[in-house]
Amino acid sequence: MLASADTVAAEDTRNTSHLLTHYGISANRLLALHQHNERGAAEKIIALLQQGQSIALVTDAGTPAVSDPGAVLVEMVREAGFRVIPIPGASAVVAALSASGLTKPHALFYGFLPNKSAARRTVLQELIEHPYTLVFYEAPHRILESVADLQAVFGDQREVVLAREITKLFENIHRCTLGEAMAWLNSDPNNQRGEFVVLVAGAEAKPDGLSSEVEKTLVLLLEELPLKHAVQLAVKITGGNKNELYQRALELKAVQD
Repeated sequence: MLASADTVAAEDTRNTSHLLTHYGISANRLLALHQHNERGAAEKIIALLQQGQSIALVTDAGTPAVSDPGAVLVEMVREAGFRVIPIPGASAVVAALSASGLTKPHALFYGFLPNKSAARRTVLQELIEHPYTLVFYEAPHRILESVADLQAVFGDQREVVLAREITKLFENIHRCTLGEAMAWLNSDPNNQRGEFVVLVAGAEAKPDGLSSEVEKTLVLLLEELPLKHAVQLAVKITGGNKNELYQRALELKAVQD
């Protein structure tokens, strides 16, 4: 497909030129399309399509438009009336899931978590009760901070799979509990290198306890009120058990602190 395309749009033309050279394809037809120029590059590509050209899109280490550049381009090209054809290739999400050993039948692909710890913990708190495997992408320079936040929110016992450099030379897939993850990451500097897929086991079903709606109400109240007042108001709003709400409020405050 790359050889037959008139132009190859690439996230990093330097990386893609190595691929084209390997297969004896001219690198003179490369066009840069990345997160900083995607809309402008998309306009150029649409103009080329209108001239009858065919365009191939590649990204450096992932699937175009899946937590990688390309979604804006695909949207604009389709709106312009042109056909978009996916070419199956390596997917870090599916590859990591298939080798994780986590047996939940459903998974949520979240993508990249927020860069800042406070925002990251807020997002994770919203996901804490989901029963399906949670799948995140993470960059090497944030992996320690992200795993620390995962441990703080989900606790030590939740299982995690750290899959790095999927399909590449130094691929490594490690499964442990969140309580053990930081020690593994720090045991060897190489364990922190490369692009990560982080898979967290889904929450186990609880026969008793607070419903997700009751807990959401409690979380919102704790953001604005002292613990005791938040619990009292939560009881009035939801009709929940005061002792259960109070215990859960203590747990939530401990995570926030």
